[in-house]
Amino acid sequence: MDRMTSTVTSTPGPGARTAERDDLPAVARALRYAAVHAVAQPAVADLARAAGLSETRFSRACREHAGITPKGYVQALTIAAARERLARSRPVLETSFRTGLSGGSRLHDLFVGIERMTPGEYARGGAGLAIAWDEVATPFGPALVCAAPRGVCALAFTEGRGLDAELAHTRARWPRAAFARDERAIAPAAGVLRDRLAGRALESGRSITLLLKGTDFELRVWEALLAIPEGSIASYGGLARALDVPRAARAVGRAIGANPVGVLIPCHRVLRETGALGGYRWGETTKRALLAAEASRA
Repeated sequence: MDRMTSTVTSTPGPGARTAERDDLPAVARALRYAAVHAVAQPAVADLARAAGLSETRFSRACREHAGITPKGYVQALTIAAARERLARSRPVLETSFRTGLSGGSRLHDLFVGIERMTPGEYARGGAGLAIAWDEVATPFGPALVCAAPRGVCALAFTEGRGLDAELAHTRARWPRAAFARDERAIAPAAGVLRDRLAGRALESGRSITLLLKGTDFELRVWEALLAIPEGSIASYGGLARALDVPRAARAVGRAIGANPVGVLIPCHRVLRETGALGGYRWGETTKRALLAAEASRA
């Protein structure tokens, strides 16, 4: 992990936070419950009950791990709210895409750097590459994180298909790489992920590199996703227009579905023109929960 550890440092919290980190699975349970029952607009007491925590402790854990209040989160869950956000986001995104895609710079998510596999490396299927992995707790459910010395190459929520299936999917992308479970090697990336999911700004100088393997078109789409700021959302058609392929909304959708690095490449911020979720590789419930958390922070 030589390159990544030179730019990313883990962020062990004060001793007082240790016990609260144990609340992560409880928070994830409650946020998923709210996303599933969004139409009923559950009360904070209902969410605390789903978490198995007192209301006070649950509210504190939500602020700590997801950077949200339970009430604001529930209010942001509705489709009507998504439609309003889509309309408000359009002028912001026009500027973001125009600036971010024209000069190789981005207005948002500047802590993420992308390194592409070379054609030769792509063809070798990861031969000679050591990939560390571990499953980490997040406020939106457990997630598989995989990282090579040159950067993170996979981040997948495991609530739906399970850890074994997600790990097998990543192994298939890198068939000749050597995989080993290594909690210490993954810790820097896990720290950045947790800060990202809690809406915390990274300390100056902290960054993370992603090692990506995809077609030229997929890489263009994944890079474009980094121009979508937190609190804004785009449509598949809008993203296609920003990439100067206005008739390729379905191809854009397929590229988004192939994104191997969830959250850090924010594919969850793309919806249908109607405000409907439009699917998500790791489940619509997870997508709804991520969007609602970002909206409530915004």
